[in-house]
Formats: sequence, C-alpha cells, structure tokens
Amino acid sequence: MSSFVLCFQDIDKTKLKVVGGKGANLGELTKIEGIYVPDGFCISTEAFKRIIGETSSINELLARLSLLKVEDRHKIGELSSEIRSFIERITIPQDINEEIARLLSKLGEKNAYAVRSSATAEDLPTASFAGQQDTYLNIIGKDAIYQHISKCWASLFTERAVIYRLQNGFDHRQVHLSVVVQKMVFPQVAGILFTADPVTSNRKVLSIDASFGLGEALVRGLVNADIYKVCDGKVIDKKISIKKLAIYALKDGGTKEQEIEQHRQNIQALTDEQILQLERIGRKIEEHFGHPQDIEWCLVDDTFHIVQSRPITTLYPIPEANDRQNHVYVSVGHQQMMTDPIKPLGLSLFGLTAARSMYKAGGRLFVDITPDLVSPVRRKIVVDVLGKSDPLIRDALMTILDRGDFIKLLPDDKQEQSSGNSNKGASSLDFQTLTEYDPAIVSDFIGRSQTSIDELKQNIQTKSGADLFDFIQEDIQKLKKSLSDPQSFGVIMTAMNASSWINEKMQEWLDEKNVADTLSQSVPNNITSFMGLELLDVADVIRPYPEVIDYLQQVKDDSFLDELVKFNGGKETQDAIYAYLNKYGMRCAGEIDITKTCFHLFAVESVLVSVFFYEV
Repeated sequence: MSSFVLCFQDIDKTKLKVVGGKGANLGELTKIEGIYVPDGFCISTEAFKRIIGETSSINELLARLSLLKVEDRHKIGELSSEIRSFIERITIPQDINEEIARLLSKLGEKNAYAVRSSATAEDLPTASFAGQQDTYLNIIGKDAIYQHISKCWASLFTERAVIYRLQNGFDHRQVHLSVVVQKMVFPQVAGILFTADPVTSNRKVLSIDASFGLGEALVRGLVNADIYKVCDGKVIDKKISIKKLAIYALKDGGTKEQEIEQHRQNIQALTDEQILQLERIGRKIEEHFGHPQDIEWCLVDDTFHIVQSRPITTLYPIPEANDRQNHVYVSVGHQQMMTDPIKPLGLSLFGLTAARSMYKAGGRLFVDITPDLVSPVRRKIVVDVLGKSDPLIRDALMTILDRGDFIKLLPDDKQEQSSGNSNKGASSLDFQTLTEYDPAIVSDFIGRSQTSIDELKQNIQTKSGADLFDFIQEDIQKLKKSLSDPQSFGVIMTAMNASSWINEKMQEWLDEKNVADTLSQSVPNNITSFMGLELLDVADVIRPYPEVIDYLQQVKDDSFLDELVKFNGGKETQDAIYAYLNKYGMRCAGEIDITKTCFHLFAVESVLVSVFFYEV
C-alpha cells in the first residue's frame, strides 16, 4: 500500500491525519454491511505535505499568512490568492502521478469522477469545516483529474477557508489536505439525511432533504427540497416543495442546471417506502459511528448510494443513556445560578460529593429526574420542590409533562418498585417537611457541622501523599452521609415551604412580592447576609484613607495586598481584608467549579463599591 495513494478499503478512522475527515469516513462506510459506497481512493496528506515542503516559496507565504488576523481581510485575500496560484501550477511528482494512474486504470479511466477535498480539520466531532474546500463533479479523463486534484489542494487557501481557520484557532501550517477521487453516480434523486432533527435537536426524529438530480443543487441552496421527518419506522411529517431546478451531469464532463418539467415540480421526490428504507440506512450508519450523522446520499435505480457522512456538530450534547427512552435532566449549574461550563476536575469533585448520580454533557452536570416523574406522587413532589426554587424549571417541566406522551406514568404495580430504587430516583421521604419543628434543630446542625470542619482541618494536616487521597475519599463518604440525613433535608424543605407560604400570602394580602427574600436577610445564621454586613465593616476601615482607596482603584497586580503597608492606613486595611478572607474565603462567580480561580481582587472590588455607595 502506497503512503501517497490509498483505496477506500484500506482506510478507516485511524487514518484521519492521512486522508482527512471525509476520506476517513468514506473508508469507515465501506466497512458497514449493506451500505453502498461508490468506489474510489484518496491522495493522502503525505503527498500534500511533500509537495508543499519541496516548494520554499509557498512556505515563505504561509509564514506571512500565519501572522495575519481576521481583521486583515485585504491582506488575507491577496496572500491566499498568491498561494493558490503557486499550488495550481505545481507539477505532481512522477511516482504519485503513476500511482494515481494505476488506480484510475483499475477503476476505469473513462468513468466520470467526483474530486473532493478532505482536510484534516474537517468533519471533526467538535468543529465542522464542511464546504470550506472545493468539490468538483463529473470530471472525466486523467489530465482533468490531475488538474482538479491541484485545484483541491489550492482550495485549502481560499479567503473563506483561511478566515474560518483563524476564527477557530487552527494553524494554517498544521492543516493538511487529502483529495478524494470517487466514481460518480448519476442519481434520479439525491439529498441529505440527518439522523437527528437539526431544527429541534430530537435524536429520535430523523430528517431527510430530497430533490431531483445531483445533490449539489441542494448543497448550493439552488432548490427548495422536500423535507421528510421519520420516527421509529413511521413518516410523521412531510413538506413537499416546488422543485423547479435540478443539476445534472453532462456527457463530456461538468454539470448543468436544468429546469424540471412542470408536472414533476410538485410531486414527492421519494416514496414513503424509500423514505423508510433511507431511515434504516441512516440508523445503521449512526450506530457504526456512535453519534448523530449528516449523510449525503444518491438514489440510483432504487438503490441508495452513500457518498459522504460526517458528525452533526450543531447539536447540544446530551448525557449518555443506556436505552432509547425519553429522559428529563435538570442542570445542576442552573440551579446554582451558574450557566458556565465546568472544567473536568470540577465535574469530578462535584460528582464525588453529590448525593445522587450525576450525568455530564457539554461541560455541565445534570440530574436525571425521569424516575421521579413516572410516579404520580413523586412527580407532584418533584415539580413542586423544583418549582419553588426556580419557576422557569417548573414551567419547562409542566410543558413536557402536559404533552402526555413524553414521560408516561408507570402502572400501579410498578410504581412502588420504582420508588424503592434509590439508585434511580430520590425517595419521597427525602422531600418531607419536619412534623414537629424545634428551633434547636438548626443550631444543633450548625454546631455539628462546625465541629466536623474543625476536626477535618486538624486531621488533614497530618496526611500526605497517598494517605491524603485515602483520607479525602473516606471523608467524602462521611460528608455524603451527613448530606443525606433525612432531618437535614427536612429542615430545608420546611424552610422552603415556609418561604413559599409567606410569599404567597403577602402577595395575596398586601400585594407585595417576594417578601420572604427580604425577611430572610435578617434571619439568624444567614451566611450571605453576614458576609455582606461584614464587608461593609471592611469598607468602614478603608473609608478614612483616600490614598488607599486611590491605590485599590488603580492596582492590577495580584500581589497588591503586600504593597498596602506603604500607604497611610494600609496596615489597617490589610488586616481587615485578611481577617475577612480568613473567615469567609475568597469568593467568585460559579463557585461550584473548584477550578475557578478566586481572586483577592473580587473582595476588594466589592469593598470599594461599598465605600463609594455610602460616601454618595
């Protein structure tokens, strides 16, 4: 097997860097039983790198291109045009030329071919560079194929492709191009198949775009395609468009636009039977690749041929499930008023301490509340509890549940079994309030927590190395046991119900909203209120010293606290800030992610706001 030219049968997903995304996916498609892929081969990235490496003038131009920014549109246009001209004039080395000729002879020199670009930064799971490089259809003859191979190489440096790489942080010198040479098929109908609905992101609904002639008309947006929606072997929706144009292959090469006969413009491009056949093909391809696919297909004499498949990158990732059932997930971050993604270490630590199983997707943590929604009793409790903490989540849940068919209630004989499965859903006991409330319960919990923290601080100082990790793991189990104490949860539920009752009644009686939020600021042991009040005390210390205030307004250095002592009042300010930080720690937005850097400056900015607020 040549390192410069590879047949589809010799290619798989491990050859991504050699044949690019399109080439690797075509190789994988040939491995799927029952999937028809027009035969062909790839000129590898090694050939591209060799040609570029042997041309010093291009390397000099690439070095200049790498220094430009997106804003340098005019310079990008000039430089990229110059690079393309150089590449298109390059003669393909003799050994590579002969290898291409050998395979063309094997496949049929007189056949028509599609010549497609396949970049190493294309059709990736995290970025789609589809359409950034060129595709040429119905190319006939060796000389024409060689010419269009060079054109594909050159298309890596179109102005559009260069700017797209700059926007996505890809180094021009690290992105290489393979070229796919594939036998043409001449379809009656062609189109695109999405194994997940690109509009709704529903993974269970498959969406098909179909039109007459070559699929190029669809890709270029020249026609309105039929759109079919399919779910579990049933066509659930159709939109039959007026299809006035099609692109067809010319006998001597190239393509042409052609008007469709009047009587065919409004007819369905695929029959229902063909639509369902295409659904089965799409699901088989999706299963092979392991994630939703964007597939280009052609229908030739009642046989579907697959000419391309790539991952759909526009879908928001969802937690993995071991079944194809519907699931409802609640975002942990949104419950904490944090919408940012969490770094892997933060995800891991939060998952270790969580009382329930956590599911990851898109750098965020989710709880699967589906088991709680299949029981009428637990459904009401969960919706009520989540609704009190976040009305928007309640509205979203009610929208889903009102559909009726998304989450179905279990039969009576299975509900009790489900409610007892602690691994899947929380017990209804977890959501019960205290029957007899004793104010001493709260102070007792606080006292026990403080004692536990003091003991932890003392004991952890004696640990190091592997013993430290073992100690942390053991302490996490103690923490989880403490967090799952029914009486502790009862206190929370009682407080939430009391708060809800106060808000409801004050709204009803006095037309005042969210009264409980105001009242809670003066409740004993409200740490948030205490932090705010003591921050004002720090502001009181700083206020008499204008030099310190001016310094804190201007400073950007993280070590600024050490410099405070140079100013009148600096030592007093330093002591006050350190005392506050030692008591409450360094706060920041998104604190549930332990990897978020907490800056001293955050606290100081809050202090300065307090200083000026009271001065005004």
